[in-house]
Amino acid sequence: QVKLVESGGGLVQPGYSLSLSCAASTDSFRVGMMAWFRQAPGKEREFVACISRSTVVIEYADSVKGRFIISRDNAKNSMYLHMNNLKPEDTAVYYCAVRSADNSNVRLRDDYAYWGQGTQVTVSS
Repeated sequence: QVKLVESGGGLVQPGYSLSLSCAASTDSFRVGMMAWFRQAPGKEREFVACISRSTVVIEYADSVKGRFIISRDNAKNSMYLHMNNLKPEDTAVYYCAVRSADNSNVRLRDDYAYWGQGTQVTVSS
């Protein structure tokens, strides 16, 4: 019903910036809340940021707050993550996730119905 494709990952040095994109393809599914999660080797997938359809609700994990900016374009069914001042600990596979509802449990993995395949972000000197 919904296909998500992430892009924009790559290798960057600490302190550099990188922007990720998530394109959602759907026919009748309402793309409500959209979120970015990430998973580093040996660690559980963790919440990064999310944004409601109206963009009124925007939340960030404490680890990225002040450095990352999430945005979306409903006309394109796309979501973006602009990452600034990247740190080695930001290294992970970044996943795009969506659900029809806008509110509640926005940081929980199990509440998102659709996921992309992920894009690798490596921050290293």
